[in-house]
Amino acid sequence: MATSQHPAQPVNLAQKASLINEQWSPRVVAEMNDYQFKVVRIEGEFIWHSHPETDEAFLVLEGTLRIDLPEGPVSVAAGELYVVPRGVEHRTAAEGEAKLMMIEPRGILNTGHEGGERTATNDLWI
Repeated sequence: MATSQHPAQPVNLAQKASLINEQWSPRVVAEMNDYQFKVVRIEGEFIWHSHPETDEAFLVLEGTLRIDLPEGPVSVAAGELYVVPRGVEHRTAAEGEAKLMMIEPRGILNTGHEGGERTATNDLWI
């Protein structure tokens, strides 16, 4: 018998993202070893932060993601993937709404070590 963490069917990322009610609230859709695949809706700018212990991957499902980096912004379109190397300070942003999949180790906070009101609860499945 399949559970929500181990679905018997493929995960439809667009459908999962459509179930998220609020922006900046990543939801886990799958796990592989110690890594989580999370979908999230964003609009506007996030906070500057880094993850000293891990790289972080962003796969854009819809819209355009801007990743601000110390050397300048990177624009990531739907269907494109970008990996922010561990320890690199970054800020995600979107002019209109964007839907993304993030791939990162279990337990990583979306705000890194910065904390604050934008910190999302981990391990929430959708």
